[in-house]
Amino acid sequence: MALKQLSLSLQFGELKNAARHRAALPRHSVARWIRHALAHDGEITVRIVDAEEGRTLNRDYRRRDYATNVLTFDYTQEPVVTADLVLCAPVVAQEAKDNKKTLQAHYAHMLVHGTLHAQGWDHETGEQDAEAMEAEEIRILAGLGFKNPYR
Repeated sequence: MALKQLSLSLQFGELKNAARHRAALPRHSVARWIRHALAHDGEITVRIVDAEEGRTLNRDYRRRDYATNVLTFDYTQEPVVTADLVLCAPVVAQEAKDNKKTLQAHYAHMLVHGTLHAQGWDHETGEQDAEAMEAEEIRILAGLGFKNPYR
């Protein structure tokens, strides 16, 4: 299957340890990870934020008053996937540490996860949907050379 075309905007907010996060997210890698998860061509903005911005967005758009790892704002799914993916750097870093994963591996997982959400995949609609989404994440990440993120 041919990879889809991607127009990518990669943005970094004001971050502590910004160099560490930038090093884990080279533009060519971010584009590759997202393209492997796309079923259609895409126009995607990825923004890496601090805990304050992540919490504000999660509170304002999801009514959950905490910073979360990835937020997906999906606008269209066909013929072009258009979405904003917002990743909270301190949350992603802490989860990577807690799960004994590299920061880059966890960012790859969160970008694949968010890209699938942008295309209608949802793990909060039931156990069968969660299992299907996890299986798709595992498949995509394996193709990218990453281990199963759920083990």
